[in-house]
Order: sequence, then C-alpha cells, then structure tokens
Amino acid sequence: MAVKMRLTRMGDKKNPFYRIVVIDGRKARDGQYFELLGTYDPLTDPATIKIDEERAKYWLNNGVQPTDTVRDLLHKQGIIEDKKMKNSK
Repeated sequence: MAVKMRLTRMGDKKNPFYRIVVIDGRKARDGQYFELLGTYDPLTDPATIKIDEERAKYWLNNGVQPTDTVRDLLHKQGIIEDKKMKNSK
C-alpha cells in the first residue's frame, strides 16, 4: 500500500481551502484518509499554513511520500530541511 501525504480540497467554487492529509495513494482525492495533519489557505495574503509538526515528522519517518505541493509547504514551515526528500531505504 502506497501511503501519501497530499492535499484534499474543501471550500466553495472559486474559493479553495485545503486539508493536508495522510491517505492511501489509491483513494480518490477527497476520499477517506488516515489522519488530518493540517490546513492550507492559499487565498489569504500571505497564504496560511497550519501543520502539526510532530505528526508530520512521524509519518515522514514511517515512509510516507509527500506530493510536490505538500513537500513545498513542509519546507516553508521548516519541517523538512531539503525540498528533495532523501529516501533512506
């Protein structure tokens, strides 16, 4: 099972709001997820990013692969030090 850390879309039409979730890679974008890690609101100035750092690090240490967008958000929050995730396996 390929577990991923990715965004799930919330909000109204032309007013997006995203949740950062850990989900099975085979599930639909807005499908059932394992855990909610935080939120991302791109419409505020500057964009609002709230991530549970402890849980994000836990999932990353257990092999969860973030999508490119989530990787950038984690880097902006200082949770990962390098945008390029180093696969330790």
